[in-house]
Amino acid sequence: MSAGFEKADTSSVSGEMPAEASLQTALFDAICESLASAFIIYDKTDHLLFASRQVTDFFPIPCDMLKPGTRLRDFLGAIYDTGIRASTIGAEAVGREDWLSQKIASHWRERFEAVERQGKDRWIRFQKRRLPSGYGVCAISDISEEKKREGQWRADLERVQLTEDVLDNLPFPLFVKDRNLNYVAVNIAFCEKYQTTVDEVLGRKSGDIFSPETTQRFEESDRHVLETGEMSISRQRQVARDGIERDIVTRKHRIGKPGRYFLVATMQDLPREGADLEEFELASSITASSKHSYKRAYVPINATERREPAAMEAIVPENFSGRKILVVTADIGAETAALRTLSKYGFEACSLRGEDEEEQFLEIISSAGISLDLIIIDNQLGMRCLELAEQHGIPSLVMDGFQLANELTYQIARHFNRSHRSSFTDAIDTDWEISTSEDDRALDVLVAEDNDINQIVFSQILEGLGYSYLIAPTGDEAVRLWTEHKPKIVLMDISLPGLNGFEAARLIRQMEEDGSSKTPIIGVLTQAFERDRAECARAGMDDVVMKPVSPDILQGVFQKHLGSERQRASL
Repeated sequence: MSAGFEKADTSSVSGEMPAEASLQTALFDAICESLASAFIIYDKTDHLLFASRQVTDFFPIPCDMLKPGTRLRDFLGAIYDTGIRASTIGAEAVGREDWLSQKIASHWRERFEAVERQGKDRWIRFQKRRLPSGYGVCAISDISEEKKREGQWRADLERVQLTEDVLDNLPFPLFVKDRNLNYVAVNIAFCEKYQTTVDEVLGRKSGDIFSPETTQRFEESDRHVLETGEMSISRQRQVARDGIERDIVTRKHRIGKPGRYFLVATMQDLPREGADLEEFELASSITASSKHSYKRAYVPINATERREPAAMEAIVPENFSGRKILVVTADIGAETAALRTLSKYGFEACSLRGEDEEEQFLEIISSAGISLDLIIIDNQLGMRCLELAEQHGIPSLVMDGFQLANELTYQIARHFNRSHRSSFTDAIDTDWEISTSEDDRALDVLVAEDNDINQIVFSQILEGLGYSYLIAPTGDEAVRLWTEHKPKIVLMDISLPGLNGFEAARLIRQMEEDGSSKTPIIGVLTQAFERDRAECARAGMDDVVMKPVSPDILQGVFQKHLGSERQRASL
């Protein structure tokens, strides 16, 4: 190879390029192109023997500077003169001669490597080597993507470390399970509570750590949350190893996306002193000597967090009071909470503990000519309870313990509102129905929301309030549905794929310019940033509401922008 370089060097003086040297140049160019790097080879007198054309991808120097025989000093000087030469961060600015001296000195070191920054987002690696024969080789490569990945990796690592630190400093136990119910994360409080270590827990299931009874209890609710996405709040009484009796409140949530769901659970110890036993019935005690019996008791942590009574009163019409409702549940706590709530809103209610009692009760009231309006069944009971309701032609609702204790009135109102609308429609005179059929098909509410959970929340609330609605998962879809259905009001999330909420609102307002009507558009915000409120106004929105939304919040917005109760009745 050195002989070929010498020939290339000699022929350069006469201006001729021997065939062997031309072949070597083409070969090196092909190698450089495949490696996505630039190479420079120079002799012991610092004259270029070869410079690949990829050099111009890094420095826009004249092609003449790449010819064999060019002095290394002139080649480097041309790079300096481009004004975009690489420079190490933090290095002091130097003049042209000092810069050239530093660079030539680095080319004479046996091995030298440097990573330098070129501009704002480009990183260049220089790898130089001087051989014993005096020949030198310099490889230039772009490592910008590598630097970006390294920076992203460091940022991700810092976030992970910060998350771990936050979790480990929480005063209550926390754990995370994957969809196979394997532990993928636990904090220090969890390990201390169960006297174990992180390494002994991660990757294992509850059955590897706890007794079969405890495992069954854990995994029953775990699977329910993962399958339905419903938050679970349970409260049990435990006697700890120190002999102190405590109430343990456990919250479980589902996070992630379909196929990648995770279960996140937290546990909070509440002291026995001052516990509100009238608010709910606790589950059976769990002690080392007991039979580990267990009953669910879904309850709120703090009574002040409930949406009572305003939200519930807003969705329970007065003409529903006096309805006869039967509650079937073996959970004493859920039963107590359900009966208290039903009595509060004027329903006539009683409760039974299982399918046998339900069967006898339904036979007695049937023979006495007494009718029930609704049967509420705990989902922990068998299908027989539901079958009995169907046999007697009585509508039924199946609920879990959390719904019985926290969402009972809402679920009942949703049921009766549906039935009420259906009966009302059936009783309408045919001529009137024909004349107003177009209005009946009109859309009340268009919701622009891309989050699956929030879509469910909006659906449940709007159905409970008795409004017709459509949900658009993107801004583009929201504009299309608005064009087709002309809804009476639009609830617009500002963070949407495609057109965001601001852009969708502006486009709707532009299309309304030729018409006389204007659709109220309500911005739905996650946080109350003043800049977002101002942007909503500039986009033509009429008002804003904050997440999480509730029936009373939406009802207030509808009354404000759609008029009085008389106007509401026309929807």
